[in-house]
Amino acid sequence: QVHLVESGGGYVQSGGSLRLSCAASGRTFSINVMGWYRQAPGKERELVATITRGGTTNYADSLKGRFTITTDNAKNTVDLQMASLNSADTGVYYCNAVALEMGRAWPYWGQGTQVTVSS
Repeated sequence: QVHLVESGGGYVQSGGSLRLSCAASGRTFSINVMGWYRQAPGKERELVATITRGGTTNYADSLKGRFTITTDNAKNTVDLQMASLNSADTGVYYCNAVALEMGRAWPYWGQGTQVTVSS
C-alpha cells in the first residue's frame, strides 16, 4: 500500500502562483511514477503532469510553460509549482502514484486538495 497526502491548496487571485506538495508513505520503494491530476466542477479528472523516478516529465499540452512538476526521491515527495493561474485552473487537485508490484501497475490517489482561482 502507498499512502499519499497533499498540501498547499487554497485561494489565489488570477495571475497568481501556488505550490502543491504531495508526500508518499508506505511501500514507496515500488513507486515508478508520481503525478498530479485535477478535476474541475462538472468535468472529468484530467492529467496535469507526471514525473518518473528518473526525472522524465510529462505535461498536459495546455499547461506547459505554466506548471512545473518536481520530485525528491529521497523524501518521496512530488511538488507542483503553478504560475499565471486563471479561473480555468480551479478544481480539486489529486496526487497520484503508480507502484509496480507483482507484475502489474497499482495506482494510488490522495484525497485531493482544492485550488480556487478568483478572477
